[in-house]
Amino acid sequence: MEEKIVLVLNEMSEYLTIPQMKKLQEVIIKNFAENEVEKTNISNDEFLKMFLAAKQIEGCSERTISYYQTTVEHLLSQTNTNVRKITTEEMRDYLANYQKRNNCSNVTVDNVRRNISSFFSWLEEEDYILKSPMKRIHKIKTKTVVKNTISDEGIEKLRDNCKEKRDLAIIDLLYSTGIRVGELVNLNIDDIDLEGRECVVYGKGDKERRVYFDAKAKVHLKEYIAERHDNNKALFVTLDAPHDRLKISGVELRLRRLGRKLELERIHPHKFRRSMATRAIDKGMPIEQVQKILGHSQIDTTMQYAMVNQTNVKTSHQKYMS
Repeated sequence: MEEKIVLVLNEMSEYLTIPQMKKLQEVIIKNFAENEVEKTNISNDEFLKMFLAAKQIEGCSERTISYYQTTVEHLLSQTNTNVRKITTEEMRDYLANYQKRNNCSNVTVDNVRRNISSFFSWLEEEDYILKSPMKRIHKIKTKTVVKNTISDEGIEKLRDNCKEKRDLAIIDLLYSTGIRVGELVNLNIDDIDLEGRECVVYGKGDKERRVYFDAKAKVHLKEYIAERHDNNKALFVTLDAPHDRLKISGVELRLRRLGRKLELERIHPHKFRRSMATRAIDKGMPIEQVQKILGHSQIDTTMQYAMVNQTNVKTSHQKYMS
């Protein structure tokens, strides 16, 4: 900071008289010193609270904010240094020790790196630090794992073994729209247009988008809504009174239990989203349209979901290369 003040004074010396220069120096030092004292008095915990408040205003979900909080709190618990003075070397040591101590994968460590980077980037944007210590710590290389999707046979097994109309409607809506489980549980009955087979959902950052469902989903949604006798505006509610809005954990638990019962590999809500994207790509839907349906801001994210079916790759190879 002192070096910058000297540079400013040197540059202005050509244009100001000596008394003016002295006054300028006095004002700069006074104001910058006061500002520095104010920043120095802010504790690490206060910086974290301000960061989380900023993320909440930006529209981040409770789950995302909780993840930020847990990650940064762990970092702060491992250091006595004020965040304004943490160096790149200290952060490299922290990440290396984190991985060694927890015996976790590169994917997990990179998620930690990304969350901490967001925290320090915010500090930089708000002028609490000159430069984030995470800028020179790049993305940690990870193996690209082709994640499985739910097969057509698996979907039919899930449908055939649903004892509740609600669960059948959930499965069909997830599979045909590719919406996130958080978007699913936030839906209200009024958000659903059964005749138009479409609904409006609010994704990350409360971004509104329209998604579409198939005829099976329409039939099962209609049957489920018709059997409801509660006054809750939520589309999906608990089976037992007082019929509260269904939570994310409720959907996850229900699908996981059904999948285990049928001996299907790891059935969870996000797998329906990936399956929908892969199926759409395999059937020839342009990737840009899949991106819009899924609500991704970057097309690279869509490509990660849309793992092309290996059988189709083999068929194409035989068609074009034989």
